[in-house]
Amino acid sequence: MVAANALEGVTTVNQRVLLADDDPGVRGSLAAALRSEGYVVLPAKDGQEALDIVAAFEVDLVMLDLNMPVKNGWDTFEQLTTQHPLTPVIIITARPNQLFTALCAGVGALLEKPLDMKVLLQTVKAVMAESAELRLARIAGRKTDFRYLAATGN
Repeated sequence: MVAANALEGVTTVNQRVLLADDDPGVRGSLAAALRSEGYVVLPAKDGQEALDIVAAFEVDLVMLDLNMPVKNGWDTFEQLTTQHPLTPVIIITARPNQLFTALCAGVGALLEKPLDMKVLLQTVKAVMAESAELRLARIAGRKTDFRYLAATGN
């Protein structure tokens, strides 16, 4: 985890977060949490809508669910990173056993549902604060820091 002082001076004003999740309740609660921190949220109900939004607007971060209709999360991630390799991506999912796929794919972080909002917001800030060089190194398969939060049991 990134130290708190490493995030000092990071601004969230007008930073655009594309939030792709097919569950309207999850989209709504995550959007509210992100907006409370000053982010502009661009919601998408599936992977194709997410790609359409990225084609129309510049985004600073993508939060991507894996289980979505029309175009699933991994297919969306592949197309997104081909077209926009410097855009950071956080995978948010209830799908188990995605750690090694996420590591190999070069995502910025993998957070399993149910999500801890405090950790989610810290992760968003940390991933957005990374340099372009670090993002490219991760996509190229080089060893970098990786943020992973497994789902917590009840």
